[in-house]
Amino acid sequence: MNTNYQKYKEIRDKTQEICKPLEVEDHLPQCFFDMSPPKWHLGHTTWFFENFLLKKYKPGYKLFHSKFLFLFNSYYETQGSHLIREERGSFSRPLLKTIYEYREYVDLQVKDCLNQIEFTSEIKNLLEMGLNHEQQHQELLYMDLKCILGLGPIKTAYAAQKLEVGKLSPLSYEYQDAALFEAGVNLDLEFFSYCNEKPAHKYYLQPHSIANRPISNGEYLEFIKDGAYENPLLWKSEAWDRIQKGEGQNPLYWYRFEGQYFEYTLHGEGEVDLNLPVTHLSFYEADAFAQWAGARLPTEYEMEALYQKHGPPSMEVLDFHPQFKKEAGSNFESLFGQSWQWTGSAYQPYPGYKKPEDFYGEYNEKFMVNQKVLKGGSWATPQGHFRVTYRNFFHPHQKWAYTGLRLAKNP
Repeated sequence: MNTNYQKYKEIRDKTQEICKPLEVEDHLPQCFFDMSPPKWHLGHTTWFFENFLLKKYKPGYKLFHSKFLFLFNSYYETQGSHLIREERGSFSRPLLKTIYEYREYVDLQVKDCLNQIEFTSEIKNLLEMGLNHEQQHQELLYMDLKCILGLGPIKTAYAAQKLEVGKLSPLSYEYQDAALFEAGVNLDLEFFSYCNEKPAHKYYLQPHSIANRPISNGEYLEFIKDGAYENPLLWKSEAWDRIQKGEGQNPLYWYRFEGQYFEYTLHGEGEVDLNLPVTHLSFYEADAFAQWAGARLPTEYEMEALYQKHGPPSMEVLDFHPQFKKEAGSNFESLFGQSWQWTGSAYQPYPGYKKPEDFYGEYNEKFMVNQKVLKGGSWATPQGHFRVTYRNFFHPHQKWAYTGLRLAKNP
């Protein structure tokens, strides 16, 4: 088998493996307007290869279905019109089996294409982008299916095995000296990275301290019980307005019954475990907790500098939920791969950033406004995406992703 196609097929098969435990009905719901049904993810990731690779580079390629160019385009305005995001769960057709036929058709066409054409640097870059894009959707699939299985009245477990919970370490802070360090990706390096990670540039860090671990469920429960959601001094103005309108006053997937807090995880529902990391927080909640704790959120540069000291990460088998994991040779826990950690940094282009040409320019740059940077990855992040330079981003109110917080302090 062509080695390039072998990697392609392994990643494509993983997407379908994630969906395997789902029933047909689980593929359709769209919990929030800014999320997507699993059925749409399966089609969109296939559209990416059909639209950008096969249409342009495979001689005589015939579309699987002309309407799919509209249905499964996400936001690429340069590629034509597309379905409004909040309507991705509004159609019952095409059938799920048709989408799987679409995936099989495109996979075979890609295999033929890679055997027929010269594997140029342009094709290599396009294939790499497509595969990394699919892996991003694999993480999104885990987030979306959790909403589908866990926000309805019948809360269904996705993972059969029991969630193992370890002992909680005391919260402490590690002092970090002032330093001039290089952030971002050097343009001369050949490993895959997104445009928002470039270019490498110098940044001066002031002295600061960073917590040895993320905040736990138990610590966040103390925040709730102390009346934090009733204290306007802790919240940004927009966050306080949302609270007054009745938006949730606890992490997503927590609920209260007869004075007790419960949480849904992909292992099922049960009482909130005080020794697990808190997750599914908005930036507003993370920021308010930091103020309540007499601390602040770290900047993305402080986190990246910390990762440079304690990376690269070594990930373990999926637990389907964030855990406290000790970093080898370090006093820190869960720097990588448990939940994305909010930073206080706005999502903006780096100094010297150049917008890529063609459709690549729509991938990141158009979202560089009104969002916050997150670092570190989650348990659902694919292995190749744990880079010290990786920049995730969400709007401050969003909390359906696996998001948590780590505290920082000034000297």
